[in-house]
Amino acid sequence: MNKSELIEALAEKMQLPVREAASITNTIIDTMSDALAQGDSIEIRGFGSFVVKEYDSYIGRNPKTGEKIKVAPKKLPFFKVGKDLRERVNENRKK
Repeated sequence: MNKSELIEALAEKMQLPVREAASITNTIIDTMSDALAQGDSIEIRGFGSFVVKEYDSYIGRNPKTGEKIKVAPKKLPFFKVGKDLRERVNENRKK
């Protein structure tokens, strides 16, 4: 499912105009993105949690030349699936 399909599903399920569903979806995504950018975590019970993981700098290699390079420290968003979602996915897999 991509963003436009999510918007269509929301519009259909909530009986909203697509423009309003798009606004709601964009607001949620923007708010979550802003929270993660500020280093906050997001927890949605039954679905999962988003956290920002910090990685230290390290010495890596350029795969093309083999030259050693210093990789700068970075922060990356990480999603940890919730128990309910994991069980639901695995339940559907067994069928």
